[in-house]
Amino acid sequence: MAVPVAFFALFFAYPVTAIVGRGLKAEGDWQFGRIGEVLSRPDILDVLWFTTWQALASTALTLLIALPGAYVFARFDFPGKQVLRAVVTVPFVLPTVVVGTAFLALLGRGGLLDELWGVRLDTTVWAILLAHVFFNYAVVVRTVGGLWSQLDPRQEEAARVLGAGRFAAFRRVTLPALAPAVAAAALMVFLFTFTSFGVVQILGGPAYSTLEVEIYRQTAQLLDLPTAAVLTLVQFAAVGGILAVHAATVRRRERALKLVDPAQTSRRPRGAGQWALLGGVLLTALLLILLPLGVLVERSLDGAGGYGFGYYEALQSVGAGGSSTFLVPPLEAVGNSLRYALVATLIALVVGGLAAAALTRRAGRLVRGFDALLMLPLGVSAVTVGFGFLITLDKPPLDLRTSWILVPLAQALVGVPFVVRTMLPVLRAVDDRLREAAAVLGASPLRAWREVDLPLVRRAVLVAAGFAFAVSLGEFGATVFIARPDNPTLPVAVARLLGRSGELNYGQAMALSTILMLVCAVSLLLLERIRTDRSGEF
Repeated sequence: MAVPVAFFALFFAYPVTAIVGRGLKAEGDWQFGRIGEVLSRPDILDVLWFTTWQALASTALTLLIALPGAYVFARFDFPGKQVLRAVVTVPFVLPTVVVGTAFLALLGRGGLLDELWGVRLDTTVWAILLAHVFFNYAVVVRTVGGLWSQLDPRQEEAARVLGAGRFAAFRRVTLPALAPAVAAAALMVFLFTFTSFGVVQILGGPAYSTLEVEIYRQTAQLLDLPTAAVLTLVQFAAVGGILAVHAATVRRRERALKLVDPAQTSRRPRGAGQWALLGGVLLTALLLILLPLGVLVERSLDGAGGYGFGYYEALQSVGAGGSSTFLVPPLEAVGNSLRYALVATLIALVVGGLAAAALTRRAGRLVRGFDALLMLPLGVSAVTVGFGFLITLDKPPLDLRTSWILVPLAQALVGVPFVVRTMLPVLRAVDDRLREAAAVLGASPLRAWREVDLPLVRRAVLVAAGFAFAVSLGEFGATVFIARPDNPTLPVAVARLLGRSGELNYGQAMALSTILMLVCAVSLLLLERIRTDRSGEF
């Protein structure tokens, strides 16, 4: 636990504590009265209310749309199932900047809906809700569908034989078994939408602001650190509560059920109703997932002189079309992002692998508290972390503010939880007797790990590396503060281009978003090829 604890203490707890302390201290004294002052402001109350209700609405809408898909993936066997599973998971690993850009191309000014019917949904709450469903569809399909595929269907069939109707059998037998998984998925969707940043910033406009967006505005634009510090504490408390409930739900799920091989529960659809359900899920995937991504690609190719690669070619030069958005050609952001993401993945694998190994040895409350700590970077404001890096890591011996390593360190904070969640179930499944046998035969602990554990968890390590690479590639909240102007990452470059007017800037943003989407999709497809049925679910 030493290395992971030191990593999180230095690169997470220290920056967050420092920026909160700077906001709540005045002349060396803590000013806790500022908390009440900030939380009583009408504009802040509006932000808190919108953050909460849009997260609840996004969660409910996601469950409504995604649960039929979870059933189809769990119970039906059809051609192209593995490809479709990878396609619906692509949005989850896409950066929020790309998701916002894709929906901007579909719903915004000059978008597909605007051209066909004169309808614009950008700067409305509906654009935000739809983008959140797009982003979190796979969370429900994977979490609920993974468990649903392992439930013994004979229990529901027995209820039908005893006289229960189809709905009654589902309500009394299947639904109680699925409830912990549904609750866990709902809590994760609520967490992601409660802390939404890129989607709200791009699609919501000035009229809508979540806690995360407001923290960014108070920090970067208004330089009001006291208000930002209070909002960070509020978000920290809310996320801590959500994660505590999620941990309890997961433990209940692990204890309550006896599962069967998914191969025993999957079959081809039968009857018109099941085929109609499959068709409805395929149509949902087409309209909700493929259509926004397809429009994104189409807009990246639709130049002033017709379809072509003009916007992609413009990415190779500085100041194309009179733009001075970048100090270097925007295309260099691709190489920067790939290098940063590779380094961040290595850091995340080392830190997350050691943390997972420590958590495998069930050592009571201390280790359970450590497990919760590892999840906090997913919910605590990335904006706070990024700005905290700037004000804390600027003095020897850790004067890293001008160092390239600062970006991978921030990205690794987001990648570590995915590494831990992927490797931990597999490590816990390794029979301790194998390690004990190796020790009896004279193997040192290091050799036992190399000879026993590593061969068994190799695929899980590759899956974890794929997830860590994808989320590092798309990290935006912290990177927007610490990425240097001459070394922008892809999400930062997209945000800069969208922030400037002009058709060329818009087209280049679409082109960069398409490149980023393709890199993430390729990473996920490779991940699908190496995953196992049990370790690949999240």
